[in-house]
Amino acid sequence: MSTAAATGIHWPTTSILFVAAALNYGDRTAISAVFPLLRKDLGMSDLALASVGTFFLWSYAAGSPFAGRIADRMSRSRAVVLSLSAWSAVMLLSAFAASTEQLLATRVLLGLAECLYLPAAIALIADRHAPQSRATAMGIHMAGLNFGLIGGGLLAGWMGDRFGWRPSFVILGAAGLALAALASRVLKDAGSAQAREPAPPTVEALRTLFGMPSYVVLMLEAMIVSVGTWMFFNWLPLYFKETFDMSLAGAGFSGTFMLQTAAVAGVLLGGMLSDRVARGGLRRRMLSQATFYIACAPFLLPFYGSPAYGVISGSIFTFALLRALGQSNENATLCDLLPGGLRSTAIALMNTANCFAGGIGSLVAGLLKADYGLGGVFAGVSVIMVVAAGLLAIGYFFYLDRDLKRVAA
Repeated sequence: MSTAAATGIHWPTTSILFVAAALNYGDRTAISAVFPLLRKDLGMSDLALASVGTFFLWSYAAGSPFAGRIADRMSRSRAVVLSLSAWSAVMLLSAFAASTEQLLATRVLLGLAECLYLPAAIALIADRHAPQSRATAMGIHMAGLNFGLIGGGLLAGWMGDRFGWRPSFVILGAAGLALAALASRVLKDAGSAQAREPAPPTVEALRTLFGMPSYVVLMLEAMIVSVGTWMFFNWLPLYFKETFDMSLAGAGFSGTFMLQTAAVAGVLLGGMLSDRVARGGLRRRMLSQATFYIACAPFLLPFYGSPAYGVISGSIFTFALLRALGQSNENATLCDLLPGGLRSTAIALMNTANCFAGGIGSLVAGLLKADYGLGGVFAGVSVIMVVAAGLLAIGYFFYLDRDLKRVAA
């Protein structure tokens, strides 16, 4: 760990990154709340709507490996500001898209602009925190991500009902540019890029990461979970609109509020719980993650039937809460395993894998919608969570202890 790391939460950094994280996820997912308007205004088919998420995720994935190397070599605070400025400008540009092709092009640009943010921001947090407070600080940051999913969908849906889909994109873009100006003055690295652990050459970095079985396990389980996660992110608002004949604002709210309110509570509580669990040994984070993933899976089974609004909302809330409690351990485990000079690269590679997997999930949900309905698709995510838990159990029992000892040595 960097000698500049702090043991307590650096509140100015944490506050700025919380808001930046909210905009990051709000900008990427607000569009799902206005799918019906895009279908009407731009003549987009179900496959084209599915491609909105897929194009973003795959461009994000393609840029992430390069973004991780950049964030490990340059000022991480500067990388955050650069990414925030770029994606906010793209959001403004997307408000003026006049065709399906133009809108999809802006989603590609958005993915390339956003991919630098998370590797730099998470590593910046890890640089400032010892293991005793690391998951708590990361939980606050993750809460911002999930808060953005609520706010972005609600804003886009509410404004979409009244003014069309474009104004919300202008507001989100302008807010991001204003925050970037503030962040450029407030964010500071825990130490200079030269003072922290040096980033090894690319080939050596890849050899180290993929020679560590615990890292490979974390990457594989995160990919699997991303398939199901992005099915929900892109299609849940439309499920509420079609199933319960709701307004755009109501569907956008219902499709994000239960899911993300639970996630916000889960990552905040989960971060603190993860740090407490880790007092008995850092390896316990992975076991905690697997346990919560198993616990959340049965709560998606009501999607198989024709549940009432209250039943499905309660199921979504419980699933999301338990999933977030588990996922709060993921980045902390990763940073426990790796020195500072590898963290951004490791996170970026996981983002690449997650986004390719999530893009497939979004596309598959669109393709399966006609045959199985979105309810059937969402119910199938329960299997995904069980498989992810199984992978984590393999990592915990066979690899993690050895990898942690090797890092400590």
